[in-house]
Formats: sequence, structure tokens, C-alpha cells
Amino acid sequence: MAGENRVVITRTPFRISFAGGGTDIPEYYKNYGTGAVVSGAMNRHVFLGVHKYFFENSIRLHYAKVETDVTNINELHHPSARESLRMLGISKGIEISTIADMPSHGTGIGSSSSFAVGLLHALHVWKGEKVTQSQLAEEAIHIEREVLKEAGGRQDQYVAAYGGLLLMEFFKDDTAKARRIEINQKDFRELERHLLFMYTGKERSSSAIHAKQASAAPDHMDSYKKMAQLAYDQCEALENGKWQETGRLLHENWMLKKTLAGGISDPYLDRIYDTARKNGAQGGKIMGAGGGGFFLFFAEPEKHQQIIDSVPELKHEPVGIDPEGSKVIYSQGNPASL
Repeated sequence: MAGENRVVITRTPFRISFAGGGTDIPEYYKNYGTGAVVSGAMNRHVFLGVHKYFFENSIRLHYAKVETDVTNINELHHPSARESLRMLGISKGIEISTIADMPSHGTGIGSSSSFAVGLLHALHVWKGEKVTQSQLAEEAIHIEREVLKEAGGRQDQYVAAYGGLLLMEFFKDDTAKARRIEINQKDFRELERHLLFMYTGKERSSSAIHAKQASAAPDHMDSYKKMAQLAYDQCEALENGKWQETGRLLHENWMLKKTLAGGISDPYLDRIYDTARKNGAQGGKIMGAGGGGFFLFFAEPEKHQQIIDSVPELKHEPVGIDPEGSKVIYSQGNPASL
């Protein structure tokens, strides 16, 4: 049997977005122009473990809830886990566990896609199958966007699978291209020193915001086209260590994104952002769909403490960029892996 006496654990990064987020929704790139997004993998992760379940005729699944001794795959409540198992032809005899090393549900860091990529990776390896980064991203997109019909873009799955900093392009024929943004080690460390990641404590439904954004897309074409161009500009700024320009582009992108749909920002979040700007932030944005979760601010390192002190209601979480995407960190036996 596949997975006999085998344990597999994967580690998959969450996502930091820099520019162009929103142009990766099909409602834009299939109808109006190429989508372009700059995002990076965060050095914070979701860990997925799979192993043979003692009760061979059922499934056990641990996440925020526990689903135990499920004998019919259709009865699994976790949609992404259910469809991942179905895709890989696994219907019994497996236990799946997950933990994350920072708040992830509804916080704008691409957690659902990181979960999907990490689980698919673990399941392929558990079965002894080879799998590529592009395959992981495309399978996760298929499950989340096509099978489950969840609203949202298509950047998160590529970041989770590939890691590092990426310029991603999304084309009318529904194909995509991910290019690694090359930065030397000195500039890479300097980029990380400018990042200030802070938690609002406010969770929200990204699907609801994405659905509003998709329905309103035809009314905001100028903003979308500008945001796609900002992704190319941001890529150039990052590759050349233009930190002031990086911050300015983040700010310009956030000002445009706020106009795309209701719920992306609100008076409370606007006040936080304005306060941070007055205290040294060159730019920033709410992660993901908006509405809450994590703020990313970009500022000279010597300004960080002043910004942190100016918004005491936010919790500072030091983060960096993970050059690696989803990877196997433990396996019993000798399974195939990336």
C-alpha cells in the first residue's frame, strides 16, 4: 500500500505581497490585460504531516478542528484536504496534522494556498511520487479556484511552491510565468532590514472581499493597469536596491488597491497607516485581500522603533524572506521529493 510505514512532513512558506496584487484574478487578466504581481515567501510556515493511520479504513485530520475516523471522503469538512485526497486517489488509512508558526486564518498571508501546496506536496511524497514546483502550484490552483470555486487570485500558490522573491505574470489563455527576482546577498539582507510586519489582530474573510473585487473589476480598469505596471517597476527597484523607490511604489500600490472594492480598508486601518507614515514609513499595505490581518510597512531600519511605538495596538512580528518554497523536512523511508 502507498505510504506503508512512512511519515512525511513538509514545511511551506506564507506570502508577503509587494505590488500588483489583484491583477492575478481571472476577471482582470482574461479580459483586460496581463496580470503582474511581485510577491515573496515569508520565513514563517505551515507544517503538514501525513502518516499511516492506525485504523486503516478511515481518515483522521487535525487542524483548528479534529475530524476523526471519517470512513467516507465525501464527509470530510475541510474542503482543501478533502479535494487533495480525492485528486491523489487516497480515501482511507491516512492521518494528517497541521500547525502554523504564526496567526494565519484570515490574516492575508496566503495561508489557505500554503496549506494546499504543503498538503499536496506531502501526499505526493507519501505515495512515492515525484512532483515539481510548477505542478504543486497548478494543482493547488485547480483545487482552490476550479474545484472549490473559491474567489481569489493565483499568486499565492506559486509563492508557496517556489519560495524566494517572484515576478509572476498571468495571461489571457490562463497560463502563468513565474520569474525569480535576483538580488545579491548584501541587498537581500538590506531589503529584509527595511521590512516591518505588524499584526492588527483583526481577521476577515478574504473570499468575501475577493468576490466584491471581482464583480467590480470592470469599473476599475485604469487602476488595475497601473497596478500591473507597478509590479514591473517594483521588480526593477528591488533588483537594483532602490529602497526609497521600493517604499514609494508600495505606497502608490496601496492607494490604488484601496479603491478597488469596499472592505479593503476602513477608517481604523487608514488611521494606522497614516500614523505609520508620519513616523517614518515610506510605504506599506495590508497583506492579501485587505480588511485586516497583517500590515507590511517599509522603512529605514532606524525608523522601525518609532513606528512600532506610534501604533501600540499592533503587534510587531519580525520576518524575512525564505529563499525556499515548500520542502520535505522529514520523511521515513526513501520517498521521492523536490
